[in-house]
Amino acid sequence: MTLRRFLDDIGTRDRSLVVVNRDAPDPVQRMLNRLFENQSIDVEELDLPDGEADQVLLVEDGSVVASSPLSELQDSILLINSDLFITGARELDEIEFPEVLQALDDVRFFLRGYPESHSEKLLLILVSRFIERMAWERGNGTLRASFQELPRIDDEIGTRQVYQRLDGSPVDVHVYGAPGWEPPQSSTITAHAGYDRDFLESWFVVYSPDDGEGHVALLALEENPNEWTGFWTYRPSLVSDIEGYIMRRM
Repeated sequence: MTLRRFLDDIGTRDRSLVVVNRDAPDPVQRMLNRLFENQSIDVEELDLPDGEADQVLLVEDGSVVASSPLSELQDSILLINSDLFITGARELDEIEFPEVLQALDDVRFFLRGYPESHSEKLLLILVSRFIERMAWERGNGTLRASFQELPRIDDEIGTRQVYQRLDGSPVDVHVYGAPGWEPPQSSTITAHAGYDRDFLESWFVVYSPDDGEGHVALLALEENPNEWTGFWTYRPSLVSDIEGYIMRRM
């Protein structure tokens, strides 16, 4: 049994993104199309006489379930690259996750990193930072995050800064991956090292608050070098099941 069983249990949902009354230039629309071209999410355009310009709607079963200005997607994912997060140029409290992306929970994604894709893997990075920010802002509960190789925590400036801030908070932080890094003696972070598939092939960020509200988990598995299949969820029962597995087996 591995973490894959949670990924295999995620089904499909009929969702689409609709860009309404677009005034933004064509390259922006092309970037949004490319971001989702390998996914089960369709991207469409629509002109509505009474609608606002440059709005992105998430539609499920014919109903609008979330909306965001197209400019929010530009600023958060379409017009940036992963260096913004790796170098720490964007602080943890500056991370924004547009509502239409937040609402794409319980959807299976296939994502590639650079050079195959310039933006697909960014979605996982953005979700990870969103969960880490949520834990830091709440200031309670438990955060569990995997890195495949623990030295990445120190090697990537942005990641190091995020976990230094989390280390200074009341959040109980646990990190997972292949050996090679240990927290400083003064740190309250707990490191878990191993060489099993769950350590080497998984990317997860799991947050369980103390007060019972705000559960969220990202889980992705590396299928091939730099190719990932994953999802995120807000279902407390599923988040608890994933966390329980991690606690028992890692």
